[in-house]
Amino acid sequence: MKLTILGGGGFRVPLVYGALLTDRAEGRVTEVVLHDLDDSRLYAVARVLDEQAARVPDAPKVTAITDLDEALRGADFIFSAIRVGGLEGRANDERVALAQGVLGQETVGAGGIAYGLRTVPVAVDIARRVARLAPDAWVINFTNPAGLVTEAMSRHLGDRVIGICDSPVGLGRRIARVLGADPKEAWIDYVGLNHLGWVRGLRVAGRDELPRLLADADLLGSFEEGKLFGVDWLQSLGAIPNEYLHYYYFNREAVRAYQQAEKTRGAFLADQQARFYEEMKRPDAAALTAWDRTRAEREATYMAENREAAGAGERDADDLSGGYEKVALALMRAIARDERTTLILNVRNQGTLSVLDTDAVIEVPCLVDANGAHPVAVAPLPEHATGLVCAVKGVEREVLAAAESGSRATAVKAFALHPLVDSVNVARRLVEGYTDVHPGLAYLK
Repeated sequence: MKLTILGGGGFRVPLVYGALLTDRAEGRVTEVVLHDLDDSRLYAVARVLDEQAARVPDAPKVTAITDLDEALRGADFIFSAIRVGGLEGRANDERVALAQGVLGQETVGAGGIAYGLRTVPVAVDIARRVARLAPDAWVINFTNPAGLVTEAMSRHLGDRVIGICDSPVGLGRRIARVLGADPKEAWIDYVGLNHLGWVRGLRVAGRDELPRLLADADLLGSFEEGKLFGVDWLQSLGAIPNEYLHYYYFNREAVRAYQQAEKTRGAFLADQQARFYEEMKRPDAAALTAWDRTRAEREATYMAENREAAGAGERDADDLSGGYEKVALALMRAIARDERTTLILNVRNQGTLSVLDTDAVIEVPCLVDANGAHPVAVAPLPEHATGLVCAVKGVEREVLAAAESGSRATAVKAFALHPLVDSVNVARRLVEGYTDVHPGLAYLK
């Protein structure tokens, strides 16, 4: 089975390959094609993968190429993890937004809109090529903003594109762990959009254990989300929100923390990864050791500004292991081998949430089999969550419309309608600022 990874020179590709190395079953991935536009990054990542495979018999063969069409042909699965504009683009997204006093995070608020505006046209081009060159392939999208990009691609690929994210997986794992349950045995009632969802229940052997957690202040305050949001607020919500909702519930504090930080997250990662890729140019460098060291630092500093604003302290060691690569592997195995499983995924709504139309991509538990991912029926969201979901989905639709039409006015509308952008004039200045620094937004007229 052939897996093509778009963004194959990306720093987290070794996580995916490491997961593949653990799969020894029949029908596993035997060929991995790395595609990237940057030869030097491809070379660096290929070196890490080579060291990972050194002691693994019959490891999947790795090929690195820069021709997109060649990479797509014959693929059974296509993993999209591209970053249009690179980390420099992410740093610019943050800088322009913070200069206007609004959030510049890469998937939430102004930064997410800017990232989406320059990513959607590229993702749509990829989707069209997949439809032409690999019509039977399944596309697994991790490219951010994941829900928005998955919806853009689904207009050309239908249900053969599925978005993944590690945030719901990590959240469910933490809740199960603090309740003393096996995460593999727990049913997680999670619903929303990507980076905008809530856990409303966690069932073990048919019993919802979440009320027990919400009633125990000490237990609730003992893990990441309890520290980040505060016990009182979680008890008021009656649910555990995805960590990215901290940007909504504590927006002023988050923006202030980002403004006061020595470097934004994007600037930090740009510098950190530049050092890694530069080190990989030395033939004698220990590629896997350097990658492991860099990844540990990256994970430990994840959402550091939010934790500082909340006084949440350092991340727990158990939360530094990522997880999206395991979701990707489980998804591929379920489809390729009809190994039925349940995963929280980004898929078309298909009537699951009545407040959104059929084609809106949402993030919910799905039953996965050889025919793809099928969203599970969920109870309606409470009004406060419905309002946020509908507002942000409306913004995503304006981003898609702007990307399709090239309308600058529609791009302004997308920014202005977002709950975290509080002024039409700010929206206009954001579009001016972003078009000044991003060549990929030159299409907006």
